Amino acid sequence: MRPYGYLALLSLLLSEILLFLGNPFLGRWFYLASWWSYILILDALVAKRRGSSLVFSRELPFMAFWSVTFWLIFEWFNLFLKNWHYVNVTSSLALRYLGYFLSFATVLPGVLLTFEALNLLLSPDFGGVKPLKRAELLLIPLFTLGFVTFILPVIYPKYTFPLVWGAVVFILEPLNYIMDEGSILREWERGSLRTFLLLLLSGLICGFLWEFWNYWAYTKWVYTVPFVGKPKLFEMPILGYLGFPPFAVECWCFYRFVKKLFFRSPLDLLSLPIQFPFHILIFSLIDHHTVFTFLGS
Repeated sequence: MRPYGYLALLSLLLSEILLFLGNPFLGRWFYLASWWSYILILDALVAKRRGSSLVFSRELPFMAFWSVTFWLIFEWFNLFLKNWHYVNVTSSLALRYLGYFLSFATVLPGVLLTFEALNLLLSPDFGGVKPLKRAELLLIPLFTLGFVTFILPVIYPKYTFPLVWGAVVFILEPLNYIMDEGSILREWERGSLRTFLLLLLSGLICGFLWEFWNYWAYTKWVYTVPFVGKPKLFEMPILGYLGFPPFAVECWCFYRFVKKLFFRSPLDLLSLPIQFPFHILIFSLIDHHTVFTFLGS
């Protein structure tokens, strides 16, 4: 690892020790302490092997802003699904919104750096399959399926809530294929599903860490998932872990799409501030519909 990775590892260990000792500050902000430490550790590992760092590049703010926007799509879905709620959130508006932003900004970096680390660790031959022929025939069916899976959870949330963990893939993968930008289908045409399989594994790893670290924190999320509420591993119903692998694929498809359109393009800098109104709107809706308890209330 590069040296800052060891500092991040020390930070993570100290945060966990203070959390278990009952430190109220770490109890409230443990998500930020754990996930930004994890991101720095992974970045230090990847940068040591590849020679370039995400965290210390101009791509990080771009990815962080779009990470917030990406996750807020699911917070919007949750207004209908009501599958998770937040408890013991700070009552300070400024700190709360800053906390929302910095927390949701970890989603894409956390998942995609986990993918990059696995990509370096596993053999280049991993994921070889028979090449897919005529992938273009799948584009319209996939996009149509994406539209259906995007709409149904809003109309029938009680019965179709799992569909949100695939909708973004079905909508954006055909577009990524057309743009030839990080397309899983194009990789399959070349006889490999390496990216797809590594993303599934990345999602499972990140899902476990999300739930493990969340379980011990004071400010946290809890689940109210219909039909599959028990048994649980930490706060998450066990069957709920099936959503993390496809969610990681959604992260990949979304980021490849927005990076192709905006990063280092004429719209690059403009693409960041125009997201703020959407952020503030969904933050406000989270306050009114998704937060169960505020500190001091």
